[in-house]
Amino acid sequence: MWSEEKLHDLLTTPSKRLIDDLSRLDGDIMILGAGGKMGPTMSILAARAVKEGKQDKKVFAVSRFSDEKTRKELEENGVIVIRADLQSSADIAALPDVRNIIFMVGRKFGTDGSEALTWGMNAVVPTLVLERFKGATFVVFSSGNIYAQVPPSSGGSRETDRPFPIGEYTQSCIARERIFEYYSRIYGTKVLIFRLSYAIALEYGVISDIAQKVVNEEPINLGNACFNCIWQGDANESALRCLLHATSPAATINITGPEIAGVRYVAERLGELLGKAPSFTGTPGEAAYLENSCKAISMLGYPSVSLETMIEYQAQWIKDGGRYINKPTHFEEKKGVY
Repeated sequence: MWSEEKLHDLLTTPSKRLIDDLSRLDGDIMILGAGGKMGPTMSILAARAVKEGKQDKKVFAVSRFSDEKTRKELEENGVIVIRADLQSSADIAALPDVRNIIFMVGRKFGTDGSEALTWGMNAVVPTLVLERFKGATFVVFSSGNIYAQVPPSSGGSRETDRPFPIGEYTQSCIARERIFEYYSRIYGTKVLIFRLSYAIALEYGVISDIAQKVVNEEPINLGNACFNCIWQGDANESALRCLLHATSPAATINITGPEIAGVRYVAERLGELLGKAPSFTGTPGEAAYLENSCKAISMLGYPSVSLETMIEYQAQWIKDGGRYINKPTHFEEKKGVY
């Protein structure tokens, strides 16, 4: 049976390849914006890899950390927690000198109507951080939605494709990327831009969103007919391992699973496992936000959890009464309004 403890342990157990790669990494690790959906498990994953590899490294997690339970859990697992407002230059100045930084700071939902706040978080904060850490190595989280929508037959957008951001959220993501690219060229800051498409962790994610509609007998819109996704544990491992691949000038990598998942297929497979017949609405679109992950797979290897396994995990999670974090991905959105 699934439990939150079992899910947490699965997401934070390091692989041998992560332990080996972090042993090659020089210096401590700091995760900025570690209080979100992925940050806590990434922080613990890094700390466990360091401990199991008997490495002399510290792992810092930086965020406001309004949730006391999360802060306590991180500290119990060997993570050094720093409470800071990353919109404050004074708080940034007070951070320890750390060579390896995962930059997860960002804002997406709530952009519509509060565009200035999104630009402040996604464009101003990177500048403040880069002024403080010009000599650091960064893995910078970005979005696969910065690409144009493409047909499944294309195999997904590649890192060399020109961005085509729709809406102010994705435009601000490009701003964040360009700021990091600028500092990488001018100051030699090592950067890898990490374009992630849909992490899956049972409590949230595209598969979870579809599963909720199946369970609640709500029609599933096929307008965005397919998507990419990756197990959150694999995404977190990839981010940490990518610290070894940051360069100046900046490099870019697409991070997602190798499969292109059909919304109808995923819904029908979940329906089989849950004993529910899904219903659908809308006409399947000819294009979607899709990434080609061949570069990442060549560099890092295949993810450990397949699409079919994620679907099976999700169905069993629901059967076992697992909770749903009501933070939908809005994967259906095609007009850039978040």
